[in-house]
Amino acid sequence: MINATDLRPGIVFTEDDSLYQVLTYEHIKMGRGSGNIKVKVRNLRTGSVVEKGFITGARVDEANIEKRKVQYLYSDGDTFNFMDPVSFEQFPLSRTIIDEQAKYLKDGLELQLVVSGEEALGIELPNSLVYTITETGPSEKGNTVSNVYKDATLDNELSVKVPMFMTVGEKIKVDTRTGQYVERVR
Repeated sequence: MINATDLRPGIVFTEDDSLYQVLTYEHIKMGRGSGNIKVKVRNLRTGSVVEKGFITGARVDEANIEKRKVQYLYSDGDTFNFMDPVSFEQFPLSRTIIDEQAKYLKDGLELQLVVSGEEALGIELPNSLVYTITETGPSEKGNTVSNVYKDATLDNELSVKVPMFMTVGEKIKVDTRTGQYVERVR
């Protein structure tokens, strides 16, 4: 059992035979009485996102999950296919489960697959990934100190804001949690 005050983003718990992953956590304490915990969670089987509330001291069941190292292979329509590099076992996941993470996938990417028993529930991307700029406006020298940004398209069709000095062909690191430019990779 997990105390509701220990629910943090990324933790997976079970409730009513459903597996939920915590996306956001907020503790609210008003005046006298017990505090309330509000969490935004994603149902790992359906992909739906809901808000749940608990009182301080409430407990939830801990989920029995494991993480496996897998490699992204390809997508065919609304199905994304991953492979375990050791056993060569393949795991298909639907677009509704992967949701926003799909835009960061590229061929051969190694990541973590969240598994409960033999059921694949979702993926866990690295905190940052390296991409190449394929399209952007002209570069301007001397703008290394100011925080002026321009639009850029990356090799995976993702659009991000990059500093003015960046040019086509340069590699950059992108934060997969926020979708923002982190740094230039040399």
